[in-house]
Amino acid sequence: AAGGSQKEKEVKAAVTKPKTKASVTVTTPKGEKKDMSQPMAESYDPAAVEASWYEWWVKQKFFEPKTGPNGEISPKGKFVVAAPPPSVTDKLHIGHALFISVQDALVRWNRMRGLTTLFIGGTDHAGIATQTVIEKRVWKSEKKTRHDYGREAFVNKIWEWKNEYGSAILNQMRRLGTSFDWSRERFTLDETLTRATYETFVRLFDDGIIYRSNRLVNWCHTLNTALSNLEVKEKELTGRTLLNVTGYPSEEKFEFGVLVHFAYEVEDSDERIIVATTRVETMVGDTAIAVNPNDERYKHLHGKFVRHPFINRRIPIITDAEAADMEFGTGAVKITPAHDFNDWEVGKRNNLQFINILNEDGTYNDNAGPYKGMLRFHVRRKIVEDLKEKGLYVETTDNPMTIPICSMTGDVIEPLMKPQWWVECKTLAEPAIQAVHDGELEITPSRTEKEWFRWLEGIKDWCISRQLWWGHRIPAYFVNIVGQSNDSGDSAFWVAGRDLDEATRRAKAKFPGVDFELEQDPDVLDTWFSSGLWPFAVMGWPENTEDFEKFFPTTFMETGWDILFFWVTRMVMLGIYLTGKSPFSKVFCHAMIRDAHGRKMSKSLGNGIDPIDIISGISLEELHAKLETGNLDPKNLVKAKA
Repeated sequence: AAGGSQKEKEVKAAVTKPKTKASVTVTTPKGEKKDMSQPMAESYDPAAVEASWYEWWVKQKFFEPKTGPNGEISPKGKFVVAAPPPSVTDKLHIGHALFISVQDALVRWNRMRGLTTLFIGGTDHAGIATQTVIEKRVWKSEKKTRHDYGREAFVNKIWEWKNEYGSAILNQMRRLGTSFDWSRERFTLDETLTRATYETFVRLFDDGIIYRSNRLVNWCHTLNTALSNLEVKEKELTGRTLLNVTGYPSEEKFEFGVLVHFAYEVEDSDERIIVATTRVETMVGDTAIAVNPNDERYKHLHGKFVRHPFINRRIPIITDAEAADMEFGTGAVKITPAHDFNDWEVGKRNNLQFINILNEDGTYNDNAGPYKGMLRFHVRRKIVEDLKEKGLYVETTDNPMTIPICSMTGDVIEPLMKPQWWVECKTLAEPAIQAVHDGELEITPSRTEKEWFRWLEGIKDWCISRQLWWGHRIPAYFVNIVGQSNDSGDSAFWVAGRDLDEATRRAKAKFPGVDFELEQDPDVLDTWFSSGLWPFAVMGWPENTEDFEKFFPTTFMETGWDILFFWVTRMVMLGIYLTGKSPFSKVFCHAMIRDAHGRKMSKSLGNGIDPIDIISGISLEELHAKLETGNLDPKNLVKAKA
C-alpha cells in the first residue's frame, strides 16, 4: 500500500515516540547518599545521574588519605600529588581540564590499588595577570586607575574578584569530579603559604642567596613592572618590519629589524667614527665608543673623545676586545651601559657612566636633553631626522634580529636600571641538575630532560621584585637613619624580617645606638617565588607538621611543558635547598591544547573553552557572547571569534 503496512506504521511510531525525559530534580538533601528508589528514566540524562553523588563523597571523606589505625601509611605505599594551582584571573578552560583529568585518573587508580593517596588542590594569586585584569575592568567600567583608589582599597577590590572567581574555579573542579582532599585546599596568599613565603625570603636573605642590586631589568612600560627572563618572549624578524607597539595608536607603526648607521665627530678633529645600532633612540644615553685594541684603523684615536651631537657630553673612545669585533661593521661600537645588557658588562669593565634616559612610563627623562617627555619610539624617528639635519646620518640597512616582547601585554621590553631584589641561582641550580643525574628526579619525556639541563646549566640570576600591589609584599625594610641621607639602592641599609617586630630587632642590632625609621619595600614578590614553594608549603612547611612529616616529598608532578622553567625548576631548586629533598620523584610534561591558530589556551587571549560548557552544552553564539563580557583587546576578540 502507498502508505505502508499497519505494522510498519506501528514500528515507526514506536521509534519516533518521544521518550520520557529523566527528571533533573534533586530530591536528596545535600551531602546525603542519593535516593535511588525512584524509577529509572527511559533515557540517559547525565545531570540527573551525577546529581548528589559528589557532595556525599566529600562528606564521607572518601578523598581524604586512608591510613592505618595509628595513622601509618598503607604497606602498599603512598601516592601524593600537589596539583598545579590555576590562577584566579578567570575561570578554568579545557587546558586546565586536561591536567586535572590526567592527575585525577592516576590518583583514583592508586587509591583503588590500596595506596594511601593525597590529592591537594588550590588556586594561585597570579600577581601581574590578576592585577592587570582588575585594572582593565576598573578602567573600562569606572574610568579609574588603581592610584585613584589607593593601595589598600584597590587590593580589597582584587580580593572581591578573587572570592568570586576563586569560588567559581573550585566549583568547576567539583563539577569535573576532581577527587581533591578539600580539607587541605590552599590559596597562595592564605596564611599558611604567606608564612612559608616570608620564611623563605628571610632564610635566603640571611644566606646571601637573595641580594639587592641596582642593575638592568626587563621593564614592561605597559605593566610598569620588572619581569624575569622567562616572562619575555623573543620575536624573530627577518629584516625591516613595521610593527604596532602596545601603548601607541593602532595606526602608528615603527621600524624594527634594521641597523641605523650614523657618525660621531671626533673632538678637535675632522674625523668621524661610524657606528650602527638597532635602537638608535638609545644613543642619547651613550657614554663610550668601543674599538678593538688591535684594530689599526683606530689606534691613533685611543683615549680621545667624540662629541655628542644633541647633549653636552664628551664621550670617550675606549678599547675593549670583547665588545668590538674588527670584522663586524666598522669595528666601532656605541656603548649605552644603562640600556643594554651587553653594554652593561662593558660599562662595568671600563668604569663608564651609567646614564638612565627613561622614565618608567616609556617617556624620556631629564637626561635626554631635547627629547625629554617624548615617548621612546617617537624619539627613534626624531633622532634619525635630527641626524640627517646635522649631516651625521649614513644609512639604514636590513638586519635579521629578535626583539624582546612581554609575554602578557605584547609590549616591547626595555632594559632599565633599577634597584631590585635578586636570587643568586647557580647555587640553587647545581643540586637540581644533580638530582636528575642521580635518578632522584625523573623527567618525561626524555627530550624535556635535555632542556632541563640546558636551561639550568646556563641559568641567570632571577629578579624577584615586582612593582605591583597584589601579592606578597617583600619582607625587606630600608633602615632610614635619622639625620643621614642613605641610599636605598645600597643593600647595607636593608634588613629582612618575617614581620615588623623582627625587622626592628635586626635593625637595632645592625645599627646600635642610632635613631632610624623602617620603610618596607613597596614592591611584591614574583608570583613564581611563592608558587615555587607549593609542594611543601601546602603541607604546612616551615613547621614540621604531621602532613609534612608523612606526605612530603610528593610522588608526582604532571604539568604542561610550557611552565617547566617558570615553575617546575624553581620548585625543585627551592625544595632541595629548603628541605633537603626534591619535592617529587617524577615529572611528566603533557602536550598543549591549542586553538585553530595554533595558540595555547589562554585566559588573556579569550580562546579558552569552559569545561562546564562542554559538559552542559553551549551554542557558538553563546560562546561569542561570553567573549564580549571580558577584557579582551579588540584584536584578540576578533581572532578569538575566528
